[in-house]
Amino acid sequence: MKKSVSLSLQLSLCILLLLPSIIFFSSCGGGKEDENMSKKIDKMIDSSNVAIGVSGKVFIIPSPLQTAMLIKKSGVPYNKTILNATDKVNAYSTKFEKCLNLGIYGADLGYTTLFDQTQDALLYFKVTNTIASSLGLSSAFDTNLIQRFQKNIGTKDSMLVLVSAAFRASNDFLKKNDRSEEAALIIAGGWVETLNFAITVMKTKGNEEIKRRIAEQKNTLNNLISLLSAYQDNEEYSELLKQLSDLKTEYDKVQYKYIYERPITDEVTKTTSITSKSEIIITPENIQVIGEKIAVLRKLITT
Repeated sequence: MKKSVSLSLQLSLCILLLLPSIIFFSSCGGGKEDENMSKKIDKMIDSSNVAIGVSGKVFIIPSPLQTAMLIKKSGVPYNKTILNATDKVNAYSTKFEKCLNLGIYGADLGYTTLFDQTQDALLYFKVTNTIASSLGLSSAFDTNLIQRFQKNIGTKDSMLVLVSAAFRASNDFLKKNDRSEEAALIIAGGWVETLNFAITVMKTKGNEEIKRRIAEQKNTLNNLISLLSAYQDNEEYSELLKQLSDLKTEYDKVQYKYIYERPITDEVTKTTSITSKSEIIITPENIQVIGEKIAVLRKLITT
């Protein structure tokens, strides 16, 4: 069956690649105007899940940016050593390698911009553009748009306008092309990198919110495996799927617990509030093993 890219994929992939430039500004400036802008950005990120349609099935992948924002809010300091080195970009020669590492570098770009590291952000912008160009993805953007992007990276209002323009351009491009396989690999790479970020933070300054986000990746991992299995006849995917399945064996130990609480009814408004909640149980040992396995998987992708 022919694989197709749904409209939601076209939109969501644009968000995945372009929102790191937006969230650069969530930590800039001050005052009520900037606070309102920050809230708008947070709302955009919270709603930026990636929906991919392949062979009639839809897979929902939470945006890596959601995890990146939690890392920023945790107060952990910027750590360049956890990023994939930019000088490795020319080592990726196949489409498979380029797409996965475009996801890796895209997450790194988001990380550097979140921490207001302008020079590093420019470097990672350059390598992501290099890979995107080699994949034929950057043809969605004209030279003038790229130059304006680089020139205005520190100007909030200008960047928001440019991101909007880039969003429209990339959306128009993807609507005309069947790029579902590339999108799946890019998203997988970004997911691996941001999970690695989260695990690293848990080792130094973790909190319950990040712990829960790590645990929630159980469902995301299952979706990724199902998504990438559509291409398992390609030999390049065998080791990647093997490592993801190995990671799944540890995530299978993460438990979901439903806690029932009696609904509360307001007699005046005649409305009922559901107060039951779910709890995710993940142990420090689970997190340690997940960290070890994600490190192996990341090494497979980046070397």
